[in-house]
Amino acid sequence: MNNELTFAVKSLRFDENYNPSENTRITTNFANLARGDKRQENLRNALVMMNNRFNSLAQWDNPKSDRYAVELDIISVVLNIAHDGRQDAFPAIEILKTTILDTLTGARSEGIVGNNFSSYVRDYDFSVLLPEHNQQQTHFSLPENFGDLHGNIFKAFLKSEAYTQQFSKAPVICLSVSSKNTYHRTTNVHPVLGVEYLQEDERSLTDYYFGKMGLEVRYFMPPNSAAPLAFYFMGDLLRDYSDLELIGTIATMETFQKIYRPEIYNANSPAGQCYQPSLTQQDYSLTRIVYDREERSLLAVEQGKFTEANFIKPYQPILEAWSAQFAL
Repeated sequence: MNNELTFAVKSLRFDENYNPSENTRITTNFANLARGDKRQENLRNALVMMNNRFNSLAQWDNPKSDRYAVELDIISVVLNIAHDGRQDAFPAIEILKTTILDTLTGARSEGIVGNNFSSYVRDYDFSVLLPEHNQQQTHFSLPENFGDLHGNIFKAFLKSEAYTQQFSKAPVICLSVSSKNTYHRTTNVHPVLGVEYLQEDERSLTDYYFGKMGLEVRYFMPPNSAAPLAFYFMGDLLRDYSDLELIGTIATMETFQKIYRPEIYNANSPAGQCYQPSLTQQDYSLTRIVYDREERSLLAVEQGKFTEANFIKPYQPILEAWSAQFAL
């Protein structure tokens, strides 16, 4: 059973000439930017925002704030399923890999892998399975074993040769904080990640789901940011990664969040001591980048149904047996 699911990795550069591949989830942040009449302008402006943010945080030996540039590669993970003497493939995960270019020396250094996180199975869990489970319920609840399969697929990928041969460190996923929860500022301040916030409420559903993937979470608001970011990681977030690696992730993901959730991350005033994010507050600025957030939400349902029809139902016995054995 261990050999029934294997992984393969493909890489595609994200730059102003980027075109989404056929297997890319069209709701992915970077894929959404690369569509329509403004596609190249969108991409170019997003990359400029990332580089400017990186240089604003990497201030040492950088008097003109133009020393560094962030290079991005989209890492697409294909899940190969062996059964009945043949092998089928399903697009499982997409993440981002950052590389830091020092324009002064010409040197490139590895950044963090992870950053953005996209998954067809996650679309199925949140947009199909969870709503159907709660359709006739008087109180919200989670389906039995919710997130187990997805979590085991992710953990298996990290243990696979496809991951360990290409990436030297564990991933860090950087997402928006939950608009349903309240966060309280602490006195703990990191020079790059900024001030740490603690969640006052129970774990968000995203925290729970990423916990199934073996990831824990901490919340930091970087210097001159409007709101804290959620960093999902393994190991020691503050010691396992260099300042430049962390800055690469902040610059990349804060840029996407300013575009996708400007009410929170492009707000005109920063988060206070006690902070609850809101997508309805009006005191924020828009970027010069076109982004269709409503379409993104609608497409998530379509992609969840695609996953159900082409992955969950056809391979359910194989997936359930593999997941149960992997968890042992």
